[in-house]
Amino acid sequence: MCLGIPGQITTITDPVNQLATVDIGGVRRAVNIACIVDDQHPIDTCVGEWVLVHVGFALNRLDPDEAAATLALLDAIAAPE
Repeated sequence: MCLGIPGQITTITDPVNQLATVDIGGVRRAVNIACIVDDQHPIDTCVGEWVLVHVGFALNRLDPDEAAATLALLDAIAAPE
């Protein structure tokens, strides 16, 4: 089973290698964004976008509402009973 976590792209750190910094619940990580960059979504439009991150790769873009709902669900699962 795989788990992707929503995160928001804060900066492009290496446009040549398509690397960005993503904020995931207050923790900033280096993430490869090659899977979400294409002709309709060039690298310079990625800052501020919500993405689904799995093992250091942004797999796809997320709607901000979907990202918020997923984060709320993960918080609920992690909360002690």
